[in-house]
Formats: sequence, C-alpha cells, structure tokens
Amino acid sequence: MNDTKARMIATVFGIGEAKPAPGTLASFAALPVAAFVTATGGHAALMILTAAVFGIGLSAAGHHARTLGVSDPGEIVIDEVIGQWIALLVAPVDPYAYAVAFVMFRVFDIYKPGPVGWADREVKGGMGIMLDDVLAGAMAGMVIFALGLFSYHFQGH
Repeated sequence: MNDTKARMIATVFGIGEAKPAPGTLASFAALPVAAFVTATGGHAALMILTAAVFGIGLSAAGHHARTLGVSDPGEIVIDEVIGQWIALLVAPVDPYAYAVAFVMFRVFDIYKPGPVGWADREVKGGMGIMLDDVLAGAMAGMVIFALGLFSYHFQGH
C-alpha cells in the first residue's frame, strides 16, 4: 500500500485532519453509512463491511503511523469508524438507539476503561491503533444490547 492510499484510508478521506475532535467527527460520519448498510442489507451486511474495512484499516493505520513515525497519530480515525460500527451491530436503525450508541462509544473510547485502556497501552502497531476502538465499540454494543433487553422486559414481553 502506498503512502497516499494509506493516508486516505487511515484519515477516512481527510476527516482525521479536521480540527477539533477528529475522532468524534469520524464516529459521527460513520452513523449514516451504518444506517444505510443496515437498512438495506441488515446487520449481517454491516458486520461484513466492518470486517472488510477493519482489515484494510489495520494495514493503512499501521502504514500511516510508520510513515509519520508516531505510534498512534490523532489523525488516524479509521479505528473510530470501526469501533462505531461495532457498537451499532446490535442497534436498531433508530435515531435514539444510534445517539446512545454514539455517546457510549465516545465515552468508552475517550476514557478507556478496563480492556480498552489495556489495549491502548500494551498493543503496538496497526493492531494497537485499532484494538482499543474495537473493544470500546464492543463495550458500547453491550450497553445497547442491555438497554434493549431492559426495554423489552419492561414493555411487558
């Protein structure tokens, strides 16, 4: 992968170079893509897209970080897109559910509790860049799933 292609993928076509809060902007930009993919192809289609983009993003993030000589440059935001999509894998295509998933993912990504912080500190290279966001997305997805069960239970089902 050449430097230009890696930069475009890692920064999600330049979103990562926007200021302020490029990670939040990338997470927000991931929402309509996930909504469209899920509405047209279901959660399975979003899962396939997430896996494919993860593989491409892993390579691009690692390449771009090496090119810059920085272990986890803030401009790399493909990891936020992946984490946000993971959080949405269990969410209905609904503005409220998407808003909660967005907020929960950002909270887990920014504050890095438990395994998110471990991955951020201990795992290096492209996998290190991606893994903390994968885990933050999984944790946010667990919250969404639990809220769905809670809501379902109290609706008398």
